[in-house]
Amino acid sequence: MEVKHQFARKLMEIQAIKLQPQEPFTWASGWKSPIYTDNRKTLGFPRLRSFVKLELCHVIQEQFPEAEAVAGVATGAIAQGALVAEELGLPYCYVRPKPKDHGMGNQVEGELKKGCKVVVVEDLISTGGSSLKAVEALRQYGVEVIGMVASFTYGFPVAEEAFAAAGVKLITLSNYDAVIEAAAETGYIKEDEKAVLAEWRKSPSTWKQ
Repeated sequence: MEVKHQFARKLMEIQAIKLQPQEPFTWASGWKSPIYTDNRKTLGFPRLRSFVKLELCHVIQEQFPEAEAVAGVATGAIAQGALVAEELGLPYCYVRPKPKDHGMGNQVEGELKKGCKVVVVEDLISTGGSSLKAVEALRQYGVEVIGMVASFTYGFPVAEEAFAAAGVKLITLSNYDAVIEAAAETGYIKEDEKAVLAEWRKSPSTWKQ
C-alpha cells in the first residue's frame, strides 16, 4: 500500500480526520466543510508519531538531499519538525506567525547560518497562506528555502498556484484524494457521498450543503 493511503487510514483510525458530508464543520475562516483534520493528534500515538517522523525524513533525504537545516511552522509543526531535525542530525528552528511583540521581537526562533539550505516542515496545507508566510520570514532571515514537506494537503488549486508562484516545491505524505478513497474502501463514507466531498474541494469558500 502506498504511503499516502496507508497514512490516510492511520489518520482516520485515530480520528485525526473526520468526514461529515451531511453535517459540515465550520472552519475558523467561516467556510463550511465536510472534513476536519487535526494531524497534531499523531503526537499522542508513539508508533504513529514515529511513522510520520521517519516518512518525512525519507522524503527530505530523497527530494532535498542538500538540506542543511530544518524549520517547523508554528504551532502545528513545531514538535514534528524538531523530531525530524533530531533524526536527521540537522540544526532546527521554528517560525512564528508574526514577530513577538516583546523581548527580541523574533519571528524565527533558533539559530541558523545565513545562506544555509532549509527544508520547512508543516503539518497541514489548506490555502497555503500561513505556510508561505513562514517561507517569506525565513527568506528575510537570510536562508535559502529549498522546499517544504507536510503531513497532509487538501489539494486546493489556490494552494498549488500559490506554491508555484512562490517557487516552493511541496511534498506531502497524504492528501484529500487518498483520504476519500480510503474512507470509501473502509465503509467510513457511503459511495454517493464521494460526489459531495469532491464538489466541496472544487470551491470550498462558496460550498453549501
